[in-house]
Amino acid sequence: MTTDNTQAKQTAMEALQKINAVEGFDPSALAVEYTDLNSANSGEKRLRLPVMVQIGWFRLKYPEGRIAVSVTAGKDCFVATARVYPHYSAPVDQFLAEATASRGYLPDKPTVSPREWAQTAAVGIALRNAGFGLQFGAAGDSFDAPAVDELGGIMWSGNPVDASIGSAPPAAPAAQAAPKPQEPELSPFEQALRVSCPIAKYSGKTLGEVMQIDPKALYWVATKFTGNAEIVAAAKLICDEAVKTTA
Repeated sequence: MTTDNTQAKQTAMEALQKINAVEGFDPSALAVEYTDLNSANSGEKRLRLPVMVQIGWFRLKYPEGRIAVSVTAGKDCFVATARVYPHYSAPVDQFLAEATASRGYLPDKPTVSPREWAQTAAVGIALRNAGFGLQFGAAGDSFDAPAVDELGGIMWSGNPVDASIGSAPPAAPAAQAAPKPQEPELSPFEQALRVSCPIAKYSGKTLGEVMQIDPKALYWVATKFTGNAEIVAAAKLICDEAVKTTA
């Protein structure tokens, strides 16, 4: 019986590894190792795929797919929602997977934009939920980032989230409101992510947002666009950083 169960488990795992399979592409070769920071698994080594690798895998499987990302400002954090579509023309409610992630400022990482961080996290989780992950290679999910207060200020379609959700008692009012922390100085890379995209199709979006939804368009700006040297330089910087991340 044990042998039968082992064989059945092996067969099931092999089937899972075929989800979103692309001929000639092995995503596990691009996985990176990190240390699990959860207290219950302190020091445990685990593997994950960088988000740019997940996006590349998704583009190989769905060349005309779309990744839609929206961001909402919450209390001391940004909340991003990402949806993965098999085709750019798919109706808004016909997505492969959806995920939400929230990120706030970290004192020990002043150059990290919580807005971009939330977007990247949401995209990575949505792609993993759509099958562009290590496919059960590591049990459970990791929650390494510190939790932030997502209540009392998040707006969805004009409706505030009910801050009474949960059983924790309301916090006592502060005697004096703390001064609003100044936004840290942006690095050249962070500045590049906030540059407006010159492509009419993506009017109103930043290069950082275009990187998430259409990397090919960002590459075009970096190599073909001639309208503004500063925009071209910003696009090239983002592309260079993406290559370093996946190297």
